[in-house]
Amino acid sequence: MSKRITPFASRHCSTLDRLKEVIRRKRPELLRRGVVLQHENATPHSATLTQQWLQRYGWEILPHPAHSPDLAPSDFHLFGPLKRHFGGMAFETEVDLISELRNWFDNLDVDFFRVGINSLLSRWQKCIDLHGDYVKK
Repeated sequence: MSKRITPFASRHCSTLDRLKEVIRRKRPELLRRGVVLQHENATPHSATLTQQWLQRYGWEILPHPAHSPDLAPSDFHLFGPLKRHFGGMAFETEVDLISELRNWFDNLDVDFFRVGINSLLSRWQKCIDLHGDYVKK
């Protein structure tokens, strides 16, 4: 039985197309060496359409234990500060919300991202040591 193509998978593949183009422009050597992605088993990521896209371009996916937010930098590093920033705010329109979100990202220091990515290494090691079990902070 084949998996249905969902709009989410199609959108995810479009995002991967844009990512590939940015890598081609900014870091073409990565495309030659090979791209390794980390993402969880969400439906758009595991969909047949996405898997075909990844296979076509030879991108590798790091294995990700099911229900393991401790390995997703957005979960362990991004969402806490984002939630603190937006706490108590109310927005009249979606445009206002998006504007504030863009402003927040634009004002983050590059070290914010470096710390999140670098901490991923120690989290992966803990996951390996625990044979894929949940990694606690």
